[in-house]
Amino acid sequence: MKTYKETVEWMFRQLPMYQRIGESAFKKDLTNTIKLSDHLGNPEKNFKAVHVAGTNGKGSSSHMLASVFQEAGYKVGLYTSPHLKDFRERIKINGNVIDKEEVVRFIDGNQDFLEQYQLSFFEMTVGMAFQYFDNQQVDIAIVEVGMGGRLDSTNIITPEVSLITNIGLDHTAFLGTTREEIAGEKAGIIKKNVPVIIGEKDSETQQVFSSVAEERQSKLFFAEDFNFSEYETDLKGDYQKRNVQSVLSVIDVLKDRGWKIPEAAVLRGLSHVKLNTGLRGRWDVLQQKPKVILDTAHNEEGLKLVFAQIEKETFNQLHIVLGVVNDKDLSKILPLFPESANFYFCKPNVPRGLEVNNLQKKAEEFSLEGRVYNSVTEAYEAALELALDEDLVFVGGSNFTVAEII
Repeated sequence: MKTYKETVEWMFRQLPMYQRIGESAFKKDLTNTIKLSDHLGNPEKNFKAVHVAGTNGKGSSSHMLASVFQEAGYKVGLYTSPHLKDFRERIKINGNVIDKEEVVRFIDGNQDFLEQYQLSFFEMTVGMAFQYFDNQQVDIAIVEVGMGGRLDSTNIITPEVSLITNIGLDHTAFLGTTREEIAGEKAGIIKKNVPVIIGEKDSETQQVFSSVAEERQSKLFFAEDFNFSEYETDLKGDYQKRNVQSVLSVIDVLKDRGWKIPEAAVLRGLSHVKLNTGLRGRWDVLQQKPKVILDTAHNEEGLKLVFAQIEKETFNQLHIVLGVVNDKDLSKILPLFPESANFYFCKPNVPRGLEVNNLQKKAEEFSLEGRVYNSVTEAYEAALELALDEDLVFVGGSNFTVAEII
C-alpha cells in the first residue's frame, strides 16, 4: 500500500488537477463521474446536500453554510476546491480534514477502476468525498462546484437547495465569452423541483435563470429580495456582505423545508467561520506592523472588490506581491491595480504559473513598476524588508501565490 504522499502524487499524475496545469486537465463530460458513482454504489444518493456555484464567493459561502450547520448541531460534510496547502482541505467533516488513511484506502481500493477509465484528479476526488460523506453518515454536505456547473463532476447530486452566488467573466475558454453563456453553464446545477437562490440579480443573466428554473419547475429566489438585519462575520472585507445575504437566503429556504436552524446557530456560525471550518485566504490578515493581507481573488470581479476594500485601509505606501497563472487575461485585471504601489513580481511554483519576466513586461504596459524575484517567498520577504510599520503589504493574484505564504 502506498504512503499518503505517494497516493496524492499518483492522483496528480493521472489527469492532473486543472488548477495546476490548466486547459489540458479540463473534462467537459460527466460520463466518468457517473461511472465512478455507479462503481461506488451511488453514495451521493445517501446524504442531503446544498450545491453552491458562482464566479466569486462560492468558497466563502460554502464555509459560512457549513459553520452555521455545525453550530446548529448537525454533522456537516464540506467539499471545496482548490486546496491551499494540503489536498485534504478539499474534504472535511465538521471542520476536520479527511484522514490520510482514508485517502490511501480509497485510491488503493479503486485504483484499477480509476486507471481503466482514466479518471481525472477532480473526478476521483469528488468520488472520494461523496463516499466519505456517505460512510460517515453526514446529516448534510455543502458541495462547492469546481468550475461552471452543468458539466462539473459535483453535478450528480440532487440537493435540498442550490445557490448560484454571481456571474462574472472567468474561465471563458470553457464556459463561454458572455455573461449569458456563463450563466447558462452555472444554471446547469438547477434540478427539477429543487429551489435555487441567485446571489446577485443582474439584468444580463436574470432571464437565463428564470427560464431554466421555470423549465425545471424550480422555485427561483434572488437573495436581494429577502430582508435580513445585519449580521457580523469573522470573514473580513465588505464584499462578504453579499455572501452573507446569499447564505441567509439559503438558510431561510431550508427552514421552510423543515431544517432546524436556530437564530443563535446562525449568529455563532457566521461569527466563527474560520474557527469552525479552517477557511484561509479571504482578506486574511497575517500581521499588523506592517499590515499584511492575503486574498485569493484572481479575476476581474473579485479583484475589484478587493481593491475597493484596500482603498478603505489607512497606510502610507502599498506594496503588492503579485504572481499569476498563465491563462489569465492580464489586460482585464492589471488595469485594476494601483499605479502608485510598489510591485514585487513572482511566479507561483506550479506548471501553470506565468513566467515572472512576462508578468513584469505586461505590467509595465499599465504603468505598474516593480522588481522581479525568483520565488513567491523571496518576493514576500523583500516586501516585508522594505515596508515600514505604517505601510500595507498585499499578497495576491492567484490561489498559489497565497498558498506559498500561508
